[in-house]
Amino acid sequence: MAHNDKSARPLSPHIGIYRWQITSVLSILHRLTGVGMALAALMIMWWFVAAAVSQPYFAFVNCVLTSWAGLGVLIGSLAAFWFHFFNGLRHLRWDTGAGLGLAQSTRSGWAVLGLCVLATALSLILAL
Repeated sequence: MAHNDKSARPLSPHIGIYRWQITSVLSILHRLTGVGMALAALMIMWWFVAAAVSQPYFAFVNCVLTSWAGLGVLIGSLAAFWFHFFNGLRHLRWDTGAGLGLAQSTRSGWAVLGLCVLATALSLILAL
């Protein structure tokens, strides 16, 4: 019978030697921003429900959402939207078979991050 001592086996890939790549980081961020936008949608829905319930309750919810923490969450949600949008376009391009090379996927990953920052800043400027 084979010796089955799992404690002597190395982890693969070991966290100490694994080098993070932009494609893997953006893949994880894509999933996180999707979940974050769903939570932000619930927060906005809470605002609409409060408007339908009563004026005092709406005033409370509006105060929470327009506080510095609420605005931070909304701005983060805006950035998550733009990141998810541009990264989704990147994935659609990959679905055609284009841009799958290592250099191209790295370049498109940095482009997604740059476009996300730019679109978030322009959206905030237009909103103010």
